[in-house]
Amino acid sequence: MFEQDYIMRLINEIVRAILKLLFGIDTASPTDELLMESEEKETLDNLYDLVDAGKINEAEDMVYDLTETGEMAKLEIALLFYAYLNDKDDDFLEANDFSREEIKNGLTDIVSRYGLNGIVGTFLTE
Repeated sequence: MFEQDYIMRLINEIVRAILKLLFGIDTASPTDELLMESEEKETLDNLYDLVDAGKINEAEDMVYDLTETGEMAKLEIALLFYAYLNDKDDDFLEANDFSREEIKNGLTDIVSRYGLNGIVGTFLTE
């Protein structure tokens, strides 16, 4: 339980740090309200709907596809997606065959696509 709480806080801090450094957004609770474009909000809403329906892997696959282009707006969507997923409780994640470790790994993979390994590495040093 303590390890899961630690991973949850770690994911939250990684998302917050990247939002602050790259997008100038300083928030304790990243939400879709941070997105300016309606198309981006719609994309994120669709991802949220998939998560809520228990289709986490399908949603994550969509995030990977979105971020292939390297567009910064897509990174913002991915960060908000992982923040939303991270806010789900352990029972929900377990019931849908997902874990905090998978959230951390997915987030790490996405930010590495954008060359942000150093930021994530700062949080993951032991």
